[in-house]
Amino acid sequence: MPYISVRGVEHYYEWVKQPSSGVVKPVMVFIHGWAGSARYWRSTANALVDKFDCLLYDLRGFGRSGGKPTVFQTSESIADSESNQEKSQAIQELTYELEEYAEDLAVLLDELRLQRVYVNAHSMGASVAALFFNRYPQRVEKGILTCSGIFEYDEKAFTSFHKFGGYVVKFRPKWLGKIPFVDRMFMARFLHRSIPKSERQAFLQDFLDADYDAALGTIFTSVSKAQSELMPQEFAKLQVPTLMISGEYDQIIPAEMGRQAAALNDKVEFVVIPNTAHFPMLEDAATYLRRVREFLQVPVAELQAG
Repeated sequence: MPYISVRGVEHYYEWVKQPSSGVVKPVMVFIHGWAGSARYWRSTANALVDKFDCLLYDLRGFGRSGGKPTVFQTSESIADSESNQEKSQAIQELTYELEEYAEDLAVLLDELRLQRVYVNAHSMGASVAALFFNRYPQRVEKGILTCSGIFEYDEKAFTSFHKFGGYVVKFRPKWLGKIPFVDRMFMARFLHRSIPKSERQAFLQDFLDADYDAALGTIFTSVSKAQSELMPQEFAKLQVPTLMISGEYDQIIPAEMGRQAAALNDKVEFVVIPNTAHFPMLEDAATYLRRVREFLQVPVAELQAG
């Protein structure tokens, strides 16, 4: 499996491409949500591979990516250099703030020598993407934010959520995945329509495998007073053409939250996928893909390779 070091942490990534045909295609980067991995984006990537080379990766601490920086293996002279000490210190101070995950993406693109890309991001990953869009607008052609939005701060509700979330992250015995039908029960709150069993099981496994610190840390940083104040500002100043997609019956990030976010900026187009919840790309792939293709309007062959 391919891995690449991003700010001292080993990140899993994969390409979904058609066999080489002499056509140079634009790149679409997919970003997953909390406790997930790139796995649930594969079917969407496969459906768009006629127009894009699709890059999937696992966020730091999730899926197959590492959660902590690895120790630098350098010569004594390099280790003593001021620039390397500063870099090492910055890596050791990595946090689970969503802005840090946006910086991870910037470094990943640098490492893969990708200058300008399309981005399709989901849930927590969509918040990371919005932050990335505003910090690096020159690197994004168009963006798709699936199941995202803005929320108002409620101290009591947030405190309860963090307490419950902490318990859920702590209680993740490996044997949980062996219980019959547990994948169906686990995904019930995320779905309105059924998805393949393999998708449910993969998401459950990703949840069980997520790094403890990353899973807990991102609960506190993504659902917080700071984020409730920051994200409306981020959506309002977007300059990247953006499609925001919500599931009609999403209980995690209700469609109204997406509608409110889109209303802040005329560069954001908003659509609701009927009869879906938090995974519209899996619950109604045909409608989701139609909306995405209408928004992207990318020719099949943009450039013939010389």
